[in-house]
Amino acid sequence: MRLIKLIPDDTNIHFLKWRVPFYVVSMLLIAASLTLTVTRGLNLGVDFVGGQQIQVTFPERGEAPVAELREDVAALGYGEPVIQRADAANSVNIRFRLPPEVQANPQASDAMTSRVTKAITGNFADARIDDLSAVSGKVSGELFTTAMYALLAAMAAISIYIWVRFEWQFGVGALFALFHDVSLTLGMFALFQFEFDLKIIAAILTIIGFSLNDTIVVYDRIRENLKKYRKMPLPELLDLSVNETLSRTVMTSLTLLAVLIALLLLGPASLFGFTAAITLGIFVGTYSSVYMAAPILIWLGVTSDSFVPQQENRADAQERKLRGGA
Repeated sequence: MRLIKLIPDDTNIHFLKWRVPFYVVSMLLIAASLTLTVTRGLNLGVDFVGGQQIQVTFPERGEAPVAELREDVAALGYGEPVIQRADAANSVNIRFRLPPEVQANPQASDAMTSRVTKAITGNFADARIDDLSAVSGKVSGELFTTAMYALLAAMAAISIYIWVRFEWQFGVGALFALFHDVSLTLGMFALFQFEFDLKIIAAILTIIGFSLNDTIVVYDRIRENLKKYRKMPLPELLDLSVNETLSRTVMTSLTLLAVLIALLLLGPASLFGFTAAITLGIFVGTYSSVYMAAPILIWLGVTSDSFVPQQENRADAQERKLRGGA
């Protein structure tokens, strides 16, 4: 039985032919994303701006009804709550954001918390309120800063790793591709004002990992071909390398998208932002590996001698000199 191939072995798409227009479009998208992020801002969740926290225990149950709790609290109109298990399976911490008009009014804040607790105890007869507390906005702000530092540190460590494994030009190319992917993801959240919380930080780290993995596969093939085809023009060699890894790239992206689209359509609302971020990341990560990470090597001066030992370079130069003299 003959296997079906989505990408034929003799595929020869001239990706690098359109590198300049695609780079212009990408730079415009990056600029638009950063502008949206600065002007509109991100819709930060309770993890990053603070709010109220309620600890609830269900002594008559072995496990807390997290899905039902989330639905009931969200129905009050205070936004999507953050619900995390506490020290036992039947105990949870419920956090929700305070509206701007409530934050500076202690009485309004207490009334809002009272309404939430009454809704919980009214809908769940066995619910026991163990603790009511405020989530400090200062602490949440520090958490946001730490999360941003974690993203920057991850990107820097990745670029250093690629620099050591390949050449410095490859490290710069990978870092620019990651910057492109993260910028467009932030731009989407600023444009649609999806809630930006710790789950989205996890999604962005996942995007970085996916994009890096795809970029390294392409870079590794480029390195092999640079050693194999010493006289091939670099744009043709990059096209060859991308086409040789295209089947793997397409299959990986399609299998991931099949799961992500199912989650977008059928998954819970609490995971929508997380799933949307990774779905966009699959598209931009695949795109950046082809049209960001590969073409930039031409402008950064990668040549056919980049992975040839210096002694061999000197021997070749001496041989050419002798031939010229003869």
